[in-house]
Amino acid sequence: MKRVVIIGSGNVATSLAHGLVARCEVAQIYSRQLIHAQALASAIGCKNATDDLGALVPDADVYIIAVRDDAIADVVTATPDNGALWIHTSGSKPIDLFVGKRTRYGVLWPMQSFSREMVVPLDDVHFFAEASNKGVLSDLMDFGHLLSCHIIEADSKKRRQLHVASVFSCNFANHMWTLAAEVLDDADLPFDALKPLIRTTVDKLDRLAPSQSQTGPAIRHDRQVIDSHLSMLDGDKRDIYDMLTQSIMKHHPLDDNAQ
Repeated sequence: MKRVVIIGSGNVATSLAHGLVARCEVAQIYSRQLIHAQALASAIGCKNATDDLGALVPDADVYIIAVRDDAIADVVTATPDNGALWIHTSGSKPIDLFVGKRTRYGVLWPMQSFSREMVVPLDDVHFFAEASNKGVLSDLMDFGHLLSCHIIEADSKKRRQLHVASVFSCNFANHMWTLAAEVLDDADLPFDALKPLIRTTVDKLDRLAPSQSQTGPAIRHDRQVIDSHLSMLDGDKRDIYDMLTQSIMKHHPLDDNAQ
């Protein structure tokens, strides 16, 4: 059984810790705030929590750096190379953060939306892997398969592209729901009314490409409805509605639409 140290206690670290505890020995949890390290360690039955990078268990097999993107380099610099497999979990940061500081290293990025308050099952999550050499990649893939059956090799450039795509499909989509909720709040209407529509829209992706399932006034080039909607909005909401409408129209020229 591999011994694993998890450096971090936030969104990604929480789900990784819960996913690994049944398959590995989670030897230690680190966080800059000891209370957070202790909380996550307690939640998974780990007895070793620390807020001191200098006190990391020295003989683990795998060290997972699951901290904010801008803190990864600091963790790498502040910790020694002990010959173990060192991994960071960022989709946007390159593998080069380890160069010259570790001999065995890689990236294992789970493309999923994580929150500390909700543990995400990892079995169906797609992880994207990159490693310092082919031998390390084999070890990294084997380790990744402890978490999920979807482990895909992807270098730093491909991971950045995936990260941009994930921002469009998740972060921006969620912000659209936030704006929709505000529109409904203004009319004293519940956001729950939209949930069946959202679920159906997502479910369509199992059968259709996104471009094939597009509906609404923009794809129909229904100027009367679009102008009516714009008249009801102001500020950012109006700008965003107009910008997205124009983008949909460009992707779906009028000649391509059934009349």
